[in-house]
Amino acid sequence: MEQTFYDAVGGEEFFTKLVDGFYEGIETDEVIRPMYVGEDLSDAKRHLNLFLQQYWGGPNTYQKERGHPRLRMRHFPFAVDADARDRWLKHMKASLDKIEIDSHLKDQLWTYLVSAAHSLINTD
Repeated sequence: MEQTFYDAVGGEEFFTKLVDGFYEGIETDEVIRPMYVGEDLSDAKRHLNLFLQQYWGGPNTYQKERGHPRLRMRHFPFAVDADARDRWLKHMKASLDKIEIDSHLKDQLWTYLVSAAHSLINTD
């Protein structure tokens, strides 16, 4: 049986570190932080963590709880422009760079994250 990306990077622990580090940047970002309702980012962190775990071969808890990811639809209520995309990527890259994983796995994940971020742009 072939090892999944999820297993290769260390499973849930890796994704929790990645998402926690990402949200450290989001908490103080003047463009992206206002897109989150309220002060508590716990649900957003959990959703991103579960989504990434599922996407990369981990448990399908995200789909069981929230249905199909439908990323574009879920982000449509927010004005996602090139600046928001770049800020999102900056915080994700800073978090990813703090975690030690094989470079080919890091490159694979980063390629996906960049592609996903570009696909969510919905305004000029």
